[in-house]
Amino acid sequence: MPAYVDRIVAVDDGSRDETVKLLEAATDERIEVARHERNRGVGAAMRTGLARGVAAGADLLVKVDGDGQMDLNDMPKLLDSLIDDQRYGYAKGNRLVDQKALSRMPRLRVIGNFALTFLTKLASGYWYVVDPQNGYLAIRREVWERLDPDRISDGYFFENDMLVGLNILDVPVKDVPIPARYGDERSYLRVRRVFFPFLFLLVRRTFYRIYVKYMLRDFSPIALFLIAGLPLFLWGVAFGAYQWWDHAQLGIATPTGTVIVSVVPLILGFQLLLQALVLDIQNSPR
Repeated sequence: MPAYVDRIVAVDDGSRDETVKLLEAATDERIEVARHERNRGVGAAMRTGLARGVAAGADLLVKVDGDGQMDLNDMPKLLDSLIDDQRYGYAKGNRLVDQKALSRMPRLRVIGNFALTFLTKLASGYWYVVDPQNGYLAIRREVWERLDPDRISDGYFFENDMLVGLNILDVPVKDVPIPARYGDERSYLRVRRVFFPFLFLLVRRTFYRIYVKYMLRDFSPIALFLIAGLPLFLWGVAFGAYQWWDHAQLGIATPTGTVIVSVVPLILGFQLLLQALVLDIQNSPR
């Protein structure tokens, strides 16, 4: 850990190896060990570490994973992005700008990352953040104190929850190009196990962010377009599919009037949803 780091909070998340013994044997006086008696998840470990950093009086907080994929030599890029431009309250790494590093990323992880990136943009509202799944991050003390820790997931979803909370607070986020390092370490993230929970949580966070930001705090045309557009679109799809199936079973063509009753609300609803999306992109904190 570089000498310019004032405090090191090492979070042991209920490990079963020699982590605690090694930490306790370390001679670096900057180290503070925080222990979870049971494994609570990467998000919970991050919350513990950041909270301890704030309690120690840190102005800038950086999260570094213990898997060796985050190069400490790149830490100044995150810190400088917050120091040089006071408008930003949060900085995170972007692995997707380095083609060489991207080619070394496991193919399944690349595919899953691109799919989750779009869904996370939709949920968080940070459309210009290229790599929202990146966990190499830096945050200002005052920004962390404004966030609600209870709304940050204990598991792998914590990056997404962080962005949702930051967007509601209108905190500009800095994308910092930092290539990841992938070696022979073992990943415990199973795509099949997390895909559907991630999808469900992303949908929930999308509606939560829209409700809080565009309805509760300040009623926006975005909310109006969504309230009107979503029922129209869903009605058009559901009614049209039912009528198509019903008439196909009877072997007759669907009447023109029935088709119009389905198509008109579908198109109108789609246009309203598209307009809401465009306004949300324009409203992304910068």
